[in-house]
Amino acid sequence: MHARDLVELAAVVAASGPVLVRQAGPIPSSSVEQYWVASKCRLDRWGRGLRELTVEAARGGPDWHRTRWPRFRALLEEVLTGEVLTRVWAAVACAHDRHRSTDAAEPVARSVLMGHLDARHRVLTLLVQRRAIDSEAGLKLNRLRRRTERWTDMLIGYLAGLDDLDEFAVDPIRARDFAEDLRYRSPWQDGRHAWPLVQTSLRAAFCQGLCPTSPSADLNAKIAASILACFPPELFDSTGLFHSLWLSRLTHITDDTAGLIEELLTDDGAPARLGHRLRRS
Repeated sequence: MHARDLVELAAVVAASGPVLVRQAGPIPSSSVEQYWVASKCRLDRWGRGLRELTVEAARGGPDWHRTRWPRFRALLEEVLTGEVLTRVWAAVACAHDRHRSTDAAEPVARSVLMGHLDARHRVLTLLVQRRAIDSEAGLKLNRLRRRTERWTDMLIGYLAGLDDLDEFAVDPIRARDFAEDLRYRSPWQDGRHAWPLVQTSLRAAFCQGLCPTSPSADLNAKIAASILACFPPELFDSTGLFHSLWLSRLTHITDDTAGLIEELLTDDGAPARLGHRLRRS
């Protein structure tokens, strides 16, 4: 799954979030576990890639940027665009648990968000280092960052009626402005009326300018499917990518989780890290 699809999924989550919070039953623990493990695998993959970028940039060479940059560019784009879904899902998970006075999904969603924000901070640090990213590439990535931040705050603004979710916005004031603007527009009834416009706008905003492939396409799909499996199936169309992912998660979630845990354990020092993460999450 391409990183741009995760931004579109973030809009689905924002639109359907009120239903999950107010009407649906408890979030399946198996889906929460799948989200945690797939996200941690992706964070580890990003960490290795960012370390490799730092080392290779320091090593330099006349052809370094021309030959190696496209691979690293895709990684940086994935970190920036993926943040929209990570923040929006954390907001929905938090509102869900607060509504029920439980801790079914919020701790895991917060843990993943903190890891993602750390990866984002490392990307932004690289943006100011000319050795790692040249000025032209840096400008493009910075424009992508600003675009994803605005979309994040708009979607968090859509969720403002559920709870105090300012902490999940990039700019809480901007998110509140979006929420206020929505109150003067026609009601969208859990996002369904506005969904066609949001979907069209999202696709227009992210359809061009990104690398054709994402380095963690496999894990992106698992993360997306695990989130969708937290929602009632009747919220989604009977056809399409998101419905297919929902059905796939019901069929393969146990095997996928076992495989992802094995992937975590294959990294150097992973058993100790895994135990530490399990205790913290």
